[in-house]
Parts: sequence; structure tokens; C-alpha cells
Amino acid sequence: MIEIQELSRVFGLGDDAARRALATENPVGTVRAAGGHLAVHDVDLTIERGELFVVMGLSGSGKSTLIRMLNGLVRPTTGRVRIDGQDLLTLRGAALQTMRNRTVSMVFQNFGLLPHKSVRDNAGYGLSVRGVNRRERRERADWALAEVGLADWGDRFPGELSGGMQQRVGLARALATDAEVLLMDEPYSALDPLIRTEMQDLLLRLQSELHRTIVFVTHDLNEAVKLGDRVMVMRDGRSAQLGTALDIINAPADGYIRDFTAGIDRTRALTAEMILREPLLSARVVEHPEDVLVRLENAEANGVFVLDDDGVLLGIARDDTLAHAVRHRATTLHPALVDDYETVARDRPLTELCRRVGQWPVPLAVVDDQYRLLGVVPRAALLAALATPVPDIDGRGGSSDDPCVAQEEAVRA
Repeated sequence: MIEIQELSRVFGLGDDAARRALATENPVGTVRAAGGHLAVHDVDLTIERGELFVVMGLSGSGKSTLIRMLNGLVRPTTGRVRIDGQDLLTLRGAALQTMRNRTVSMVFQNFGLLPHKSVRDNAGYGLSVRGVNRRERRERADWALAEVGLADWGDRFPGELSGGMQQRVGLARALATDAEVLLMDEPYSALDPLIRTEMQDLLLRLQSELHRTIVFVTHDLNEAVKLGDRVMVMRDGRSAQLGTALDIINAPADGYIRDFTAGIDRTRALTAEMILREPLLSARVVEHPEDVLVRLENAEANGVFVLDDDGVLLGIARDDTLAHAVRHRATTLHPALVDDYETVARDRPLTELCRRVGQWPVPLAVVDDQYRLLGVVPRAALLAALATPVPDIDGRGGSSDDPCVAQEEAVRA
């Protein structure tokens, strides 16, 4: 867990002068009048273990200064940073270096690879600094390179790699240290769009497997929405809004955030996982058909999701198949199972859901890689997520060929 309390950073003034300026009624004006720059101002934040947290903002908003205070590259003027209870301000010299080697790893925009070292040695560089023996270093580096799709490139050199591949090596270097916290400062902003999308997908896959705590800095709203469990938008060194991507898009805190999110394509930015709901009904396959049929009737529903003991989705049972199973004295739900449903992966954008929702007796089922049921996307939830005005080319409003938008317009009408 990362805990940030009343964190501020002033550049251009001595520490004492900066602290006095921050203690005034108008710290921004006082710092500016004294010739300083208030880069980060009074940020309070808690990032949970295993969270992929995105810090977003325009150039000069303070996001890069903030992330550099999380590993001691920039020391705060005031405030505290704690990682798993350890106060970073108490660390100096070797203790600070140990924290950077073991607890926090950083991935930079410019890759930061050593051109005279092999890809494997670059991936294992953090372990080398730590003093890890050559055999273990090689094993960890090869594992990390395999994780990022570069298993066969260990003996090559950075100059032989494309920009996207070099960034994969930078990510592998961070993974190899087994650090709990990864700090990523606009790591993909220099990549072309296709490679950038591939790297985003890679990061999401790795996070689903490794569950690291990741702080990711970007100026791209679509990237923030795609990656972040939560997003903090920064403006003038302060937190302008903090919440899930859906919170920020649907309920902007002020005009600045509203303008920031105005151009986003919700059908592509939002995913199934962001709008899923708990299923109205679900049942274990070992339950008695008569009991489940009663629950179905009481809920006035047409079908129920049927799971095994591990939560894996086996199918659905409709009211008619349950009644048939009861008539034939079945004692489990196996005879009632049918495949009148459709599944979707958690990371699929809403644009892929539009033509599939509402066609079955039950909502779309959102499942993980093991086919465990995570939740459902009812038609109403999809339309609610898209409930924004749809301007035509003249800005007066109009219809759209997109089925999601067309459905939402029909509901509004």
C-alpha cells in the first residue's frame, strides 16, 4: 500500500523559504512571488496493494514530479510518502538505494537501456546492482523476458530492437527485480499507436497474472481509462478528480474535467468490467431444480446462471427447462442446462457488446480466463453507460448508425 499525505513540492526556493510560503493563506501566489514553482500541492492519496493506479494530466500538471517522489528521486518539500508503512523521508543513502532495488522499480519513457549490454543483461541489471549471483540473475532475466514476449532475444543488443521491443525490455527489467511497486512514467507515449495498444494489452495481462502495485503516468485519457482501476486527474499540481474511469466520465467534478473528457468515445473507452453488475440470480449445479424454479418465479426472471463449486459458468437454466427437470424428478440442475447465453471477456469495449446485448434470456455474462462468472451486463446498464447527448455534425443532435447509440436514443425518446 502507498500512502501519500499532504504532499507538496516547491522548486526554485530553499527548503525553509518554501515551507514558509506553503504555510501562508495563498501558497500558490506566495511561491510564485518569491520566484519559485509549486509543482505538487497538498496531494492526499492511498493506493491499494495490487491496484493499477493512473495519474493523468497535461504537461506541467505535476504528475511526473509526483511519481518521482514515490521512490525518492525527488524529495517532498512537505508531506509524507509511506510504502507498506515505511516512511520514505526517513531513508538516506544505502537504505534508500535498497528500497529502490527491492521494493520499487521504475519504467521510463526513454527506455534507459545500456547499449553495450545484451538484452538479458539489461533485463537483469537491477539484480546485478543488488548483488544477485550470475546464475539466479540469468534465470530471473530470462523469466522476465519470456513474460514480455522476448524469450528468444536475450543474446541480442538494444540497437537491434524496435522501440516497442526496447520498452518491453524496460518492463522486463522492472519485473525481474520482483519489486512490489512499479512506477511507469509515460512509458508508451513515444510509441506508435499500434505498438502502444500492444503494450497496454501486455501490461493488463501481466497485471492479471502478477498483481503488482502499479502507478502509471499518462497524458492520454483513453489510455488512462483502459488501464486504470482508478484514475487521478491532476491540474496545477493538485488532484482535480479521483475515481474510477466511469466516475470521471459520467460525473466530472468541474468544467475542466468535463472539457477534458468531452471528446472521449465511450463505446471504445469503457469496457465490460467497468459496467458489470452482480447477476440477479445464480445457482450451483448441485441445487434442486424445484428450489431454483421457485426463486426464478419470485424474481420474475426467465433464466438463471448455473455455476460449479469453483464459480465456473456451466450454462443457464430457463424456466421451461427447470420445469421439465422437475417433472422428470431430477435432483440437480444438469438436465436443465442450456446454452442460451453469450459470454464476453472483462476487457472488451462496449462497442463489441452493442449487437450482442438483449438477445438472450439472461444478460451478457462477463467471465475471466478460467470461465468464472465475474458479473453480467444487462441492456439497461449498457445504455446507462452510454447516456450522453449524441451531437450531429452541426451540434444539434441526431441519430447514429451505432446500435448502442441508436438504442440509447430510442430509450431517451
